[in-house]
Amino acid sequence: MNQNLPTCKPFDKLMAGPANLQLVFRRMTLADVPVVAEIDRLSFSLPWPERSFRFEVAENPAARPWVLEADGRIAAMLVLWLIVDEAHIATIAAHPDFRRQGLGERLLLAALEAARAEGARRAFLEVRAGNAAALAMYKKYGFVIDGVRPRYYKDNFEDAILMSLEGLHVLTLKD
Repeated sequence: MNQNLPTCKPFDKLMAGPANLQLVFRRMTLADVPVVAEIDRLSFSLPWPERSFRFEVAENPAARPWVLEADGRIAAMLVLWLIVDEAHIATIAAHPDFRRQGLGERLLLAALEAARAEGARRAFLEVRAGNAAALAMYKKYGFVIDGVRPRYYKDNFEDAILMSLEGLHVLTLKD
């Protein structure tokens, strides 16, 4: 697995971040798992157990687990599965201290660029129907709604919205 990202001006601009934050996009390590699991617990009513993140980092050959550091602190995390030419975003979340600063968006785009560099041509995800901010972000970058899984989430029986992005291989990061 190549952990290095291609160098390109749009990617460099993407990682510039807010004026007061130094951002680093990198692969998640086993040492990151406790912090990543805490972000997950703070973000979701049905969080992944730590062992799931450890599996993604250490054992799953399809996994591309990423973190975005802001000033040396893990601010956001994302797990993407790359299967042949498809990228499936399994989870993405930002720590509450770093929300509403565009870091989740930067992490999403960086992970999609990394997947594209490895040959991904399309991306898939699911999102809670009530997560308006996430839905708007995904639509902003070209994801379209493919369907609905009614009453999918076990905690409150909320629907899951299925989304996809075609043409990832020609994705260009916008300013």
